[in-house]
Amino acid sequence: MVMKALMGTAMVAVLAVTPAYACTRLLYESGTGDFIVGRSMDWFEDTQTDLWAFPKGMERHGAAGEGSVTWTSKYGSVVASIYGIATVDGMNEAGLVGNALYLAEADYGDAGASGKPTLSIGAWLQYILDNYATVAEAVAALEATPFTVVAPDLPNGSPAGGHVAISDTSGDSAIFEYLDGELVIHHGAEYTVMTNSPPFDEQLAITTYWEEIGGLSFLPGTHRAADRFARISWNLNATPKFEDKGDALAAVFSLARGISVPYGVEDPERPNIASTTWRTIADPAEGRYFYESVFNPSLFWVDIAELDLTEGAPSQKLELGDKPILSGESSASFEPADPFPFLSH
Repeated sequence: MVMKALMGTAMVAVLAVTPAYACTRLLYESGTGDFIVGRSMDWFEDTQTDLWAFPKGMERHGAAGEGSVTWTSKYGSVVASIYGIATVDGMNEAGLVGNALYLAEADYGDAGASGKPTLSIGAWLQYILDNYATVAEAVAALEATPFTVVAPDLPNGSPAGGHVAISDTSGDSAIFEYLDGELVIHHGAEYTVMTNSPPFDEQLAITTYWEEIGGLSFLPGTHRAADRFARISWNLNATPKFEDKGDALAAVFSLARGISVPYGVEDPERPNIASTTWRTIADPAEGRYFYESVFNPSLFWVDIAELDLTEGAPSQKLELGDKPILSGESSASFEPADPFPFLSH
């Protein structure tokens, strides 16, 4: 593992040409020892998000041209896609939760120079959910860097850079970033919050400063990623560990909603600020995945146990493009569909 960061004018230059993307991820521990993950998706345009149910036993391809990684999924999963080309959020049937957030400073290096198999950034999170049951298992496998991530531009023409956070039912957590072509891994249960820029080690340093000031005295209030990181970190630590599951879920929803950017708010001079368009809450102890769109007045969720994720079952899609009004447990709304193709050149 290599610890590097992009600093100074180079970082400013990257941010100056990056459209607005901003998200927040948090990992909450309840009073009964359950761990619940919340995330917001902040984006400058419609992400064309749908939900998918993928069974185990799927034959997968890394979609990065000749020499791409191939694998067979060991675990079924429920995931959220963007643009119909990338998995950006989800949970597998073993209780591993993954969240991909934008990172302007991401640098995956020269795929041709590594000589390793390649993997599209659109498949990066799906590869993790397909193959691993725990954070420790994923870290042990990925720190050997068995592949090189390839990141073509998104369909809107902007760079596809991101970092990934994962957690499991034990509360273990890890953050994966590629900086200067090297994989950086932060592994530990203490890594409960992730936003966007700057790279994660710099976010930790910023939070240390605000912890010394104290959140009851003052917290940074802008929608900048660094300010959101400091604010959600303090609020998460100040939130009680509720034993009642309803109260615990209410706490996570409150935290995710409280860190969200109001719809329509953006700042052209600060490209890592964008409106929140949806939020997810993953409760791996219950096998339940919540989805909340800012465009709909109701909340719905999917119970993994209600989906057929056995080997040989068809992949299924819950179409969200027309902003359907769904409420409550909605696994019956999934319909068989061919899996989406991962982002490729």
